Amino acid sequence: MDSLWLEYAWALLILIGLEGLLSADNALVLAVIAKQLPEEQKKRAINYGIIMAFVFRFAALFAISFIANVWQVQAIGAAYLLYLGLKHIIQARFGRKNESMHKEEKKEAAGKGFWPTVGKIALADLAFAIDSILAAVALALGLPDSPLREFGGMDGGQFIVVLLGGIAGLVLIKYAATWFVKLLGQRPALETTAYVIVAWVGVKLAVITLAHDDIGVFDHDFPHSTGWTLTFYAVLVAVAVIGWFAPGNKATETSHT
Repeated sequence: MDSLWLEYAWALLILIGLEGLLSADNALVLAVIAKQLPEEQKKRAINYGIIMAFVFRFAALFAISFIANVWQVQAIGAAYLLYLGLKHIIQARFGRKNESMHKEEKKEAAGKGFWPTVGKIALADLAFAIDSILAAVALALGLPDSPLREFGGMDGGQFIVVLLGGIAGLVLIKYAATWFVKLLGQRPALETTAYVIVAWVGVKLAVITLAHDDIGVFDHDFPHSTGWTLTFYAVLVAVAVIGWFAPGNKATETSHT
């Protein structure tokens, strides 16, 4: 019995680390979406985003079987993250020439776009909640059954591991979002990096969708295989490192003003 709980404790530590990565992505995207708002609205939008992240992740906990079994839910999350990420990357790559022409329009839109911004944050939070819960369930289901009764369509012990990992992730979102807002001011190049990460998480959700039994493009176990997991996180870390050391565009922005 002791070895069983030791295995559960080890899985929980791994899950907290995993949720930390997923929460960092979520918090960074939250900060980036709110970035264009005036300062007082930015703080409100981020606070709303944190609250919605809490709500969506807890709701996802009690809809585990639905999220895990309905591929359409996973597909919508993947599609939105890919859209959000690729739209910004394409604009950043091809929209530079028109940037000065639209600068005044952007300033005006920034003052009026509070609720649309909150809506974008809500959709991103929902997509990340789906990704978070699928990752947690994949890890928890590899654990042996516990003596606890079943809850939420899962073994009770497995459910507790997912719950505690989710709570840890939510706490990290709260602190990470505030830090990322400050960081984006110091390192503007990280904005594009954040959207590349968003698109990559969208690819991860798309892979999970394509491995669903009803679609079968990939093997059912492929999204949770060691090879794919290592590839995903290697690319994620590489993108983050490149973005961190990329030359900032603060000077460029200053010259435009």
